[in-house]
Amino acid sequence: MILAFLGTGGAWGVPELNCDCAICRNMRQRGERRRRTALLFSGPSNLLIDCGPDIASQLSDQRVPRIDALLLTHEHGDHYLGLDELVSYKRSSPEGRFKPIPVYVTAKSWEVIGARFGYLEAMGVIEVHIVEPGRSYGVNEFDVVPFKTFHGPFASGSVGYILTVQGRSGKHIRVVYTSDFVDLSDPPRALFDPEYLIIQSFWLNEPAKNTPHHMSFQKAVEFIRQIRPREQTFLVHLGDGDRVEGDPANAMAKKREPLNPLRPPQGIQAYPVPRNQGEWQRVVDLVTADFRIPFKIKVAYDGLTVPL
Repeated sequence: MILAFLGTGGAWGVPELNCDCAICRNMRQRGERRRRTALLFSGPSNLLIDCGPDIASQLSDQRVPRIDALLLTHEHGDHYLGLDELVSYKRSSPEGRFKPIPVYVTAKSWEVIGARFGYLEAMGVIEVHIVEPGRSYGVNEFDVVPFKTFHGPFASGSVGYILTVQGRSGKHIRVVYTSDFVDLSDPPRALFDPEYLIIQSFWLNEPAKNTPHHMSFQKAVEFIRQIRPREQTFLVHLGDGDRVEGDPANAMAKKREPLNPLRPPQGIQAYPVPRNQGEWQRVVDLVTADFRIPFKIKVAYDGLTVPL
């Protein structure tokens, strides 16, 4: 089983259109890019999680010949606006051979998504399966359990997913994917002690005003300690909303004042806001060591593949 990080960026990707902030400028100079977050599990079957606006190029880069199932986390555009691209899989199949792609989604999310893409079911491109948090669903070789997440009033159908599948060793492994969230209201028991955790980290520092209802790395550390991943944690959905010291672009609307910048224990100087992949990993490694966090934390990047 291979886990591929098709994209690891926030809703607008990074570098962002029309932005010359220190983060976007640095990433452009380095040739780095984070497309909208999407995941692909490849084994006997291909399981896609989320289908945003970048999905055509993401699947092309990985040369994915088919999608056997799709899990949608919620009804925000960066997680479903690429659904139309799945028509290509039907168009390139021999006449009469294509089978609709099963799409798993909550009823609340489908109310929004179906209003725009319901015709794909009528065309035989997708087959919608409504899921409920806490229930278990057999999706090919995966056991899938959605769990309720809080991602604000405009994402009432938001869920994360717990996936259990046989790994390379022959033993079953659990992977928890939080998707976008700011809190977990009623976490199921299966959420804890998984082999792998994939968690949102939109900012480094928790903002004073968290109106988009996203997770910061500063706050994610608390959830990592609670969930206790056995093997590794991956950070995804990284954005460019942190204020970089001395950057004139800090006045942009998307830049958020930190509530209390992350600092070392008994430290005065806050950790520097990372501008690129290498800086992100260095800051995460420092925080992990300084706070004695007993878990491996890796900052995921577009195209990263992990054998499970």
